[in-house]
Amino acid sequence: MIKRTLFFSNPVYLSTKNEQLVVSYPNKTIENKTIAIEDIGIVVVEHQQITITNGLMMKLLANSVAIIHCDERHLPIGLMWPVGHIEQTERYKAQLNCSVPLKENMWQQTISAKIKNQALMLHSKQIAYDNMLYWAKNVNSGDTENHESRAAVYYWKEIFEKPFKRERFGEAPNNLLNYGYAILRAITARALVCSGLLPTLGIFHRNKYNAYCFSRWIYTKSL
Repeated sequence: MIKRTLFFSNPVYLSTKNEQLVVSYPNKTIENKTIAIEDIGIVVVEHQQITITNGLMMKLLANSVAIIHCDERHLPIGLMWPVGHIEQTERYKAQLNCSVPLKENMWQQTISAKIKNQALMLHSKQIAYDNMLYWAKNVNSGDTENHESRAAVYYWKEIFEKPFKRERFGEAPNNLLNYGYAILRAITARALVCSGLLPTLGIFHRNKYNAYCFSRWIYTKSL
């Protein structure tokens, strides 16, 4: 079953009753709304004047719901996730002991899948993509020839109508892409934690300032 993602961007009071998430509005003329907690996968809390009870957070986490908090710029700033999986210790050990050849092979599969997905997006917009399929087919173990970068340069140059350069702090729509990436990263991290894996320990990304290296690897496949 596909879980629901709830996004709250206005002042509300979030509580729980009868295994339901209850949404109460400051404007008493608006009727309260309820959503079954078992149907929820992600809760995004964006507004500064949202109140959420500890009882609700406990029930959300007990049902493997990830709670994403945003700052005053409306950007995700924190993530609460469930404790983990019943076989978490064994899965941590397997992840920590993963061999370098296996990591390089997984990275090869990841980059090939990513470039193919980018090619499909270009195809949907009737943009030439044969070079993308060539790069996807010729990705080697560990992507030592950096086909990911070649494909990315071409993809971002062609996907938008106006001249565009993908940069973390660049002009719009970079800010929108950053927001979307943050949400995808949080969703992926939730799935990893629920599977008993460490979202921090990546197979290629090794940035010591990035707490979601493995999450980035997973959601990269769909970008």
